[in-house]
Amino acid sequence: MISYSYRRTVSWLLLCMVSVFASVAGAQPGPVETSGYTAPTIHEADPYENWNRKVFGFNEFVDRWFLRPVARTYRTLTPNLIDRAITNFFDNLTEVRNFSNSLLQLKGESAVVAAGRFTYNTVFGLGGLIDVATAFDLPERPEDFGQTLGYWGVGSGPYLVLPLWGPSNPRDLSGLLADFAVVPSLWDYAESPDKYYLRAVQVIDKRAGLIPAERLVSGDRYTFFRSAYLQRREFLINDGRPAHDPFADDDEDLMLDDF
Repeated sequence: MISYSYRRTVSWLLLCMVSVFASVAGAQPGPVETSGYTAPTIHEADPYENWNRKVFGFNEFVDRWFLRPVARTYRTLTPNLIDRAITNFFDNLTEVRNFSNSLLQLKGESAVVAAGRFTYNTVFGLGGLIDVATAFDLPERPEDFGQTLGYWGVGSGPYLVLPLWGPSNPRDLSGLLADFAVVPSLWDYAESPDKYYLRAVQVIDKRAGLIPAERLVSGDRYTFFRSAYLQRREFLINDGRPAHDPFADDDEDLMLDDF
């Protein structure tokens, strides 16, 4: 079995590689003139739209023919009480990440809330199956390392669509790798193949939770999800304070809780 230390080292190497890519890709491409030809204008926030749309189409294919049918079956067969308990269990595990990134952002109150939520839900909520912390007026304050980088002024870089993952950017991808590298979780202690079963349940549960929001999707799906993701990330990084949406001129104000 690969040790946690080894996996952490590999993850940090990947983080460094992505960070280098982010610094290079973050440069804004401008029009190129050759022999009187001017390249078409590319929106600064999505310079790789052509490639992103191809990846988006692949992800849509996988979702339409595999993930969504499984998620719908899961919603149909799973009682609401059990479904809620599963969602609470996985949400409770993210409080470790919320706590560590709150500290990195010098948000003492948010760190206390994350620690309190994890303690209350683990001890009094049957290992996290019941969200008693919200009943105690301690709602979740999601924080991740991508938000931490944004809090300290790191630019997002160009919009990216990742295979099988979805909307992202170099900053958030770097943050994702960092969270996996430095934040211990259930996956570091679960044995194979149990950890893979747990991951599968987590993905299916997450996808099932998004099904009710599908009715909000309108117009071009790629543009819709791009706008929703960028707005959501700016909302989180700015702790709910309004931020400029680079696509506000093209889309109506859209907001989904889980993008």
